Amino acid sequence: MTKNTLNNLFENLKEDFDIKEPKLGHQQRFLDKLNNKKETIIDVPKPVRKLWRPLLGVAASIVLLISIFVGIQQNSNSKELVSISPEMANTQDFFTNAIISELEKLNSEETPEFQDLIVDALFQIKILEENYSQLKIDLSESGDDKRVIYAMISNFQKRIDLLQNVVEQIDNLKQQNIKQNKNSTII
Repeated sequence: MTKNTLNNLFENLKEDFDIKEPKLGHQQRFLDKLNNKKETIIDVPKPVRKLWRPLLGVAASIVLLISIFVGIQQNSNSKELVSISPEMANTQDFFTNAIISELEKLNSEETPEFQDLIVDALFQIKILEENYSQLKIDLSESGDDKRVIYAMISNFQKRIDLLQNVVEQIDNLKQQNIKQNKNSTII
């Protein structure tokens, strides 16, 4: 628009502008009405963030990784699936990569509200890894017993299933929170 068009527009609307001053005492009457209002405003406090919970999850992750590496160093005399056959090596690589992927998903969900769930899952993983360490020793003692190999593969599957279940639970809890927030804003 050009300057003349804007000037013409304001000139035409000049009579429609409300330029009257409010009556004397308007502000005091307004404040009195606010003070006399019977409804109260409920102040919902925001949840207090607890800093120790995220640190606890990080600490648990670090302990888990350290225990894995220490376990690997201590069990260097034990036998792995890799040493049995190339197919078992591929199987172990597949499961290891799947577990790492699921752990990364779980670590990306580290929020204070899910911290207890994550810490519990990491504790269960640690127990399964300790069982796997014992299975490696059993494999070297048994001489490639198929039952021990099956138990090792089953242990990998249990770890992956556990991690997937925890990620699904977190997703479900997130969806419930979103629904509750939508319902509370509608009311």
